[in-house]
Amino acid sequence: MDIRDALPNTLMEHLGMEVVEASPDRVVMTMPVDARTHQPMGLLHGGASVALAESAASLAAALNLNSPDKAAVGMEINANHIRSVREGTVTATATPLHRGATSMVWDVRIVDERNRLVCVSRCTVAVVQNRLRQEDGKPQE
Repeated sequence: MDIRDALPNTLMEHLGMEVVEASPDRVVMTMPVDARTHQPMGLLHGGASVALAESAASLAAALNLNSPDKAAVGMEINANHIRSVREGTVTATATPLHRGATSMVWDVRIVDERNRLVCVSRCTVAVVQNRLRQEDGKPQE
């Protein structure tokens, strides 16, 4: 399955996120800065930046799993918002800091269209037992 197939019917799709590049070593995603991602003052909402960061880190972690019996789930995230953005597109790049058997830590940097740092984030992703059946997507009994 292509990692892009994970986006439909999710928060990622609702916020307009797109996967630009996806490999076990690096995930690049974009997100528009528009009414879907604004806070009341017309700026990029910090929560939207965090959602983009966690999405990129989680997809990157999933690409590092070697078994359908494992799943990657967000465990902890922090973010520093450096610069505000009113419009355009932001780009998140997730790269690994640590890839272990039970957890991974990803560095995520979000930049604006002029490549200026907007947000820097660190996301810890837990590697857990996959509780969904691969064939039908229903929880196991």
